[in-house]
Amino acid sequence: MTRVLIVDDQQLVRAGVRMLVESTDDLTVAGEAADGARAVELSPRLRPDVVLMDLHMPGMDGIEATALLLSRLPSARVVVLTTFDDDDRLYPALAAGACGFLAKDVEPGAVLDAVRRAAAGESPYSPAVLRRVVARAAEDWAGAERRGSPVHVTEREGEVLRHLADGLSNAEIAGRMHLGVTTVKTHVSNLMTKTGSPNRVRLAVLAIQRGLA
Repeated sequence: MTRVLIVDDQQLVRAGVRMLVESTDDLTVAGEAADGARAVELSPRLRPDVVLMDLHMPGMDGIEATALLLSRLPSARVVVLTTFDDDDRLYPALAAGACGFLAKDVEPGAVLDAVRRAAAGESPYSPAVLRRVVARAAEDWAGAERRGSPVHVTEREGEVLRHLADGLSNAEIAGRMHLGVTTVKTHVSNLMTKTGSPNRVRLAVLAIQRGLA
C-alpha cells in the first residue's frame, strides 16, 4: 500500500485529493499538512512514500519544505503541484529534490498515475510543465558557457533525449521511434548514468544545458 502525504494550504484541494486517493485499493492517505513546516514536522512520523507538495503556501513554501523533508526522509518521493504562474519556482523545486511536476488542472486519473509512478521510482510530470522547465532552463543558459564535462551520446540516445525534452513519456517515445518501451527505458537509464542525472526531469534540463537536445 502506497502512503501519500497531501500538502496544500487550501482545504478544498486537500479534501479533493484525499477523496481521490481513498477511492483506490492500492493507495492510502498517510496525512495532510496545510503548510510546509507542518509537512516537514509530520513526515518522519507518517513516513509517506509519496508527497504531493504545493509550491505556494504561507510560511515555509514548497521548495524549502521539499529540501527539508527529504533531508529527514530520503526515501520519500516528492511530486510538486504547480500552476501556470510557478515558472520561477519549478527549477528550484527540482534542485530541492522533487522527482516530478503535476499541473493542478490535470484529470483526476493523472494524479493517481503520478503517485503510482513516483512510488515505482519514476519521475512523473505533466508534459506541458516539463516543457516549461526546459524552456526556462534554455533561457537561463542562453549565451552562457555550457557547464559540466563533455558527454558522448549515440545517435539513438540523442533522439531519445530530444523526445524526452519535448515532454514525451517512454511509451510515446517508443511509438515515435518504433522501439519497445523496455528498450526506451534502457536508453533513458543509460543516459542518466552517463550524465549523473537522478531522474528524467533533470536529464531533460541537462540535455538543454549541455546542448545534447
